Amino acid sequence: MNFTQSFRLAIKSLLTSKMRALLTMLGIIIGVAAVIIITSLGNGMQNYMNAQFDQLGANLIQVQIWGLGGGMSSRSVDPDDMYALVDKYPQYLAGVSPYVSVQGLVRHGSDEYKRTSIYGVSEFFYDAQRNQVLSGSKLGEGRFLSYVDVERYQNVCVIGSYLAKDAFGGDALGKTITITGTPFTIIGVMSEYADSTQGSGDDVIYIPYGNAMRINGTGWVNLYLFNSADKDTSNLAKGIIETRLYKTFQTDDAYYIMSSAEMMDAMDSMLNTLMMILILIAAISLLVGGIGIMNIMLVSVTERTREIGIRKSLGAKGKDIRSQFIIEAGTTSAIGGIIGIVVGVIMANVLTAVIAVVLGTGNDGFVAVPTLGGIAVSFGVSVGVGILFGYLPANKAARLNPIDALRYD
Repeated sequence: MNFTQSFRLAIKSLLTSKMRALLTMLGIIIGVAAVIIITSLGNGMQNYMNAQFDQLGANLIQVQIWGLGGGMSSRSVDPDDMYALVDKYPQYLAGVSPYVSVQGLVRHGSDEYKRTSIYGVSEFFYDAQRNQVLSGSKLGEGRFLSYVDVERYQNVCVIGSYLAKDAFGGDALGKTITITGTPFTIIGVMSEYADSTQGSGDDVIYIPYGNAMRINGTGWVNLYLFNSADKDTSNLAKGIIETRLYKTFQTDDAYYIMSSAEMMDAMDSMLNTLMMILILIAAISLLVGGIGIMNIMLVSVTERTREIGIRKSLGAKGKDIRSQFIIEAGTTSAIGGIIGIVVGVIMANVLTAVIAVVLGTGNDGFVAVPTLGGIAVSFGVSVGVGILFGYLPANKAARLNPIDALRYD
């Protein structure tokens, strides 16, 4: 028999016992669907994280400085040193902003905001062309800190949408808010970035970094945010910063530098490793499905022993019997793989909607992406599993003695 005839016989055999065929395919269906779901979620998460990093800017470089002696040693750097480095290498470094975290109490009238995050930054922290700060949120009203504000230590601030709504009822520009007893005039309000709740990314205040250092009572800054001139010069810019800091501290244990590109690569690597582990776990279902197919095919060989004897007595060769049962096993796993792909794609779309609701990202946020490559590989593996585990029963059928097979009752 040719392939077409063997395929038709395989379909007829499956239709003869639909429930048994479905139970036989179950392991394949679950395994393929799991692989499709995992790869779709992994691709979606990878795209989502890359989009988040793109919002921050692919040429962002974060510099964490521990220093020697907490800034009290003669080996230390200050904001002026970092500004001088940018001025010296404008072809590689576009700018720098100190990033000073302030521990202070925020008050408006009799209301206290103990969970509000306060950060001291420079005017470079805001990108006017993209209308967003380096942390990703956008300016909604007013203006951001200017060079004059920072240079003159002016008591002005930009607040998040939570404070604007809760403390000022949405009318915050020009009003005053108190930070550790010092009144600051509100010159700008950020657009909603998180969920506008207390303690969220919208419960934030930006002030000039010099004012933040005065509030903290220190001249030490341990975090700087640089921008390279473009994405291609990011590694060179990082090298320039490393060289400057090593010259001061004479050890690379006093600081840590990471670019957005490196963070993206690290996150992608971690996610790929996690996906591989989960796919291997899902592959156990494929193994179970393969064993199920082998078991049913062995039963089928036993049930059809007399048929095999008749075919051999009519001239069928061992390879013909073997190919028929292998095609039948492959057909079973292929149909299971197709069903698994359909289930996996449907579940990926359902999970996309669920995760979008959980993350609050809407249609432009997280999207689980089934890829044609992943679908093709899943289908190919499912067929391969069927053929592999169907070979033993097929070989057993091919080796049956026709006389013994005809006598079988």
